[in-house]
Amino acid sequence: MSEETERLAKRLAEATAQLETVQSAAADAERQLSAFTSSAFSPDGSVEVSVGGQGEVTEVRFLDGKYRSMSASQLSEAVLGTIQEARSHHSRMVRDLFEPLTRPSAVMPELPGMELDWDRILGPAAHLLPEESLPRTAGDRLRDEIDGDEP
Repeated sequence: MSEETERLAKRLAEATAQLETVQSAAADAERQLSAFTSSAFSPDGSVEVSVGGQGEVTEVRFLDGKYRSMSASQLSEAVLGTIQEARSHHSRMVRDLFEPLTRPSAVMPELPGMELDWDRILGPAAHLLPEESLPRTAGDRLRDEIDGDEP
C-alpha cells in the first residue's frame, strides 16, 4: 500500500470515527430531550407551568390559592405569560443541548456540523427562539452567499 493510500485510509477511519461520535452524541441529546421538563413561575407567584420535551404544557398549577383573588383577565395573563416563559426557557435549554452538534469538527475541520430540523426537535416551541439565536447551518451560509451575489 502506498503512503498516499495509507494516509487516505487513516483520514477515512478518522472521519468514520468522528461521524460515529457525532451520531452517538445526537442520539444521547435526543434521549435527554425526551426526558426533559422545564418549569416557570408567574412573576406574582400565582402560577407554575411545566413543559415537556417539545415544549408541550404538561402541568399548570395554581399556587397558594392566589388565583381566587384574581380577575379572569389577570389569571389568564398569568397563565399565558407563564406558559410562554416556560416554553422560551425550554427552547433555550434545548438549543444549548444541541448547538455543539452544529459546529464543524475540531478534529477534521472539513466535516461540517450537523444540520438540525429545529421544528422537529422543538416542536411548537421552535418559533419562540429568535432566528439569530439558532445555530447557522451550512445551507444558511450557502443561501447567504447566493443572496449576496449581485446580478
